[in-house]
Amino acid sequence: MQMTLGTVLTTGLAGFGAGLSLIIAIGSQNAFVLRQGIRREHVLPIVLICSVSDLVLIALGVGGIGVLVETASGVATVIRWLGAGFLICYGLIAARRALRPGTLEPDRGPGRTSLTGAVLTCMTLTWLNPHVYLDTVLMLGSIASSHNSGRWIFGGGAMLASVVWFSALGFGARLLRGFFARPASWRILDGIIAILMLVLGVLMIL
Repeated sequence: MQMTLGTVLTTGLAGFGAGLSLIIAIGSQNAFVLRQGIRREHVLPIVLICSVSDLVLIALGVGGIGVLVETASGVATVIRWLGAGFLICYGLIAARRALRPGTLEPDRGPGRTSLTGAVLTCMTLTWLNPHVYLDTVLMLGSIASSHNSGRWIFGGGAMLASVVWFSALGFGARLLRGFFARPASWRILDGIIAILMLVLGVLMIL
């Protein structure tokens, strides 16, 4: 089925919003990127590792789950309900975080980090984090499958969100540090994320 320009833009924006909602969270990977950005140490390779890793994982989720949906009857319905369940649960978790906001403060630590040490730390925080696979491969893959022929446009939007987020976090760290240190900022962000996730979850089962 041929997609109109409006449908392409809507699907891409949905992917961008979903991807950004899953990436923005208080966690060790984001704290590490923020720390490197503030110290201006190896920012480019760190941003590239995080972004490329997400691109690969999102592609695996969109492609892998997409193929599964196309080859196995009844799988689409199961995945749609699972995806909706994940989104609604994630939305409720974000709503809970909004009620009890935290902060994202980088651990400055002593001395300068070597390029090798920074890369290894970043790879560990990215690829050994089970939540990364849940968010990128399973959840985004499930949501993308509901867009049928537009799943790669949705995936492209999610990939763009990852690149934009890590670039902003790494290269704009000095400007963003004050924002991330305020609980009120996270209350607003998590509130928006909760609404978006809940809406997407409900739309998946309608």
